[in-house]
Amino acid sequence: MKIEGTEKRGEEDKEKPVRVYADGIYDLFHFGHACSLEQAKKLIPNTYLLVGCCNDEVTRKYKGKTVMNEKERYESLRHCRWVDEVIPDAPWVITQEFLDKHHIDYVAHDSLPYADASGASKDVYEYVKSVGKFKETKRTDGISTSDVIMRIVKDYNQYVLRNLDRGYTRKELGVSYVKEKRLRVDMGLKRLRERVKKHQEKVGEKIQIVAKTAGMHRDEWVENADRLVAGFLEMFEEHCHKMGTAIRERIQERLKVQQFRSLLYNEDDDDNDEDDEFYESSEEEYLNHEAVK
Repeated sequence: MKIEGTEKRGEEDKEKPVRVYADGIYDLFHFGHACSLEQAKKLIPNTYLLVGCCNDEVTRKYKGKTVMNEKERYESLRHCRWVDEVIPDAPWVITQEFLDKHHIDYVAHDSLPYADASGASKDVYEYVKSVGKFKETKRTDGISTSDVIMRIVKDYNQYVLRNLDRGYTRKELGVSYVKEKRLRVDMGLKRLRERVKKHQEKVGEKIQIVAKTAGMHRDEWVENADRLVAGFLEMFEEHCHKMGTAIRERIQERLKVQQFRSLLYNEDDDDNDEDDEFYESSEEEYLNHEAVK
């Protein structure tokens, strides 16, 4: 005997979305984050994906400083196609009270134990796993927020110069006057070496053409060309080194004078435009001197 309404309620349960929860910091949101959220969304048919994100205070307390603030991290998640709802101010450790409040059926995360810095347990997902509500996702190899930050740190000087060229001031970048000028000199020398290398390659091509035209043996031409180019590069490297050293010495001398003046007259020369004029005139003066030689 069928109880009236039982079949209808069963159909309603099948249509009811499964509420899956995923959480994290999501700093510098990248495709690794998106892939994990895609997995969580597709774990069970008809999933409604809730994503919790810890605020700045909790994150700094248990994990450390982030690049993006909490509002930026929340907004990044809202623009991810797999996310149905973002839960701000998410707790560091998931409790039964939190599961009940948001009607969460399952929690999705990779299976590796996530150390609980709060000291409540060995794994922040320990309770969820114990009650059978944990669903495993896989991490994306080769990408993480730490990896992205490491790439920036590794090429720090290049990114500083790039932002200086785009209009950022050295104060905004936290770079000293001497550091800025040193970076510019080093980058200028690097570009000069690259131009010389390209010119060397063009010369080599022309030598091959001349050798074929004159009917001479290629190896003889290459040997002579290599000897000439090596001598030129040796002289070029020596002059580049002298130029860089001379400019740095002039900058240091000027800084000593400025520091002495500031002690005598209590002057703040941090924003003095004469610094840039001095640097430019020093470089031009040295280059002109070398050209006369």
